[in-house]
Amino acid sequence: MPIRVRIPTPLQSLTNGAAEVSAEGKNVRELIDDLERQFAGIKARLCDENGEVRRFVNIFVNDEDIRFLQGLDTELKEGDEVSIIPAIAGGC
Repeated sequence: MPIRVRIPTPLQSLTNGAAEVSAEGKNVRELIDDLERQFAGIKARLCDENGEVRRFVNIFVNDEDIRFLQGLDTELKEGDEVSIIPAIAGGC
């Protein structure tokens, strides 16, 4: 069951310039593992050494932040769209 994954510009160098890729997984954790199989190095950019999503990375499933769902265990189904959004900080 392919899931459409939107890749932010800073990570597109790992996906050969693709802004959108397909990956598979029953949940977000498996999806990230599949992305790593396809695009070596992407998991380290998304997850910390404990396997948790990095603080500055937001992952959305169908416009819902996985932090408010089941985190990496958020289930996926065919037709879902996953967006990876880097956090933006700034100010004076």
